[in-house]
Amino acid sequence: MLCSAVEVATMEEKLDPSLPCCRHLLSAILAMEPSECLISHARACGGGSITDQVQQFIWDHCLSAPGDFHAPYLKNFLKKLITQVEFDHGCVLDHLYELYALYMTSSKDDSLVKRGARICKRISFPFPDGCSELQSCPQSRVLEFSLQCSLNMLEGDTGCSIWPSSLFLSELILSHPELFSNKSCFEIGSGVGLVGLCLAHVKASKVILSDGDLSTLANMKSNLELNHLNVEADLPERNKNPSTVKCLYLPWESASESELQDIMPDVVLGADVIYDPVCLPHLVRVLSILLNQMNLGFCRQPASCKDPSLNIEHENGEHDYKDAIDRSDGSSKCLSKEATVAYIACVIRNIETFNYFLSLGEQANLHIVDLTDSLKPVNLLCYMHSYNQASVKLLRITFRNIQ
Repeated sequence: MLCSAVEVATMEEKLDPSLPCCRHLLSAILAMEPSECLISHARACGGGSITDQVQQFIWDHCLSAPGDFHAPYLKNFLKKLITQVEFDHGCVLDHLYELYALYMTSSKDDSLVKRGARICKRISFPFPDGCSELQSCPQSRVLEFSLQCSLNMLEGDTGCSIWPSSLFLSELILSHPELFSNKSCFEIGSGVGLVGLCLAHVKASKVILSDGDLSTLANMKSNLELNHLNVEADLPERNKNPSTVKCLYLPWESASESELQDIMPDVVLGADVIYDPVCLPHLVRVLSILLNQMNLGFCRQPASCKDPSLNIEHENGEHDYKDAIDRSDGSSKCLSKEATVAYIACVIRNIETFNYFLSLGEQANLHIVDLTDSLKPVNLLCYMHSYNQASVKLLRITFRNIQ
């Protein structure tokens, strides 16, 4: 059923875009959530049905919003929307029909899914009430990033996709900025760069992102520049510009010990890196070197660093090492250095693979603690029905200091 222009003109007052339900609908369509999710949000905006006001809001604020929409995605959404309104015996706005007809007669979907094709998603983090005091909360209460992603996950471009663990780590950084602000942070397997963008937002003192796939690395650099960050490639040390994010090509199997020691991070992050048993020995070796910086990178005179009273374990399980040696002037002056810590987020798809990682970590003297229940991020992605925060496990890993 079509609505005439007269009927549209006599509609009730338009929906307020600042309403949470309206913000969620807009965020969901910009993030390219499944059509079922969009329909659910649309019904919430209309009190259970997709009213004329909801359709007008979709037209005014969702379909006309800036951004390069993926035509097949919008075509499927419009088809679902029109079908639902008609099923409820509602009135479909004629410009929605016209737009759907335009997509039906435009180029075929097949031309848009060729190898290397990319789509642009806009991931929003709407901060709920009570979060305004967080350092990471912007004045607008909404943080948004544009991300170029792959259409070909089944053809190998998995690194150019947004995975649940990456979303989880991003929520963690924004929910607990004190863990990352003013610290040197290094991410292994950085994917589309979302975690790096969040680290830059909370003002980490240094952000280094790495990946072992060149196409993923190139896409990540593009995403950082798309969000107005300076990018420095393949230079892991001595960054003079704190606003610059460094991108490093780093295959785990070929990363040298000296190369990893030069990075010297305070915090290591990883999202969905525990997935392939073949890669796990290499991953554990990389983590061991990065987390053992106190012994390998600072303490060049172990005999002077053996006082166990200087190794203090805090309630959160982290250590402060007071015995790092400053060798810059040839003296044996000891400096305070907090132990490097890793936060690894993962979805357990194969328990045997996960247990294999734990076994390798134990052999490498890594202390692995499950923080899933004790360090929960704020739910900043409640509009994403395709993402379940509870499906992600969070591990904190430190090097087990052996006296």
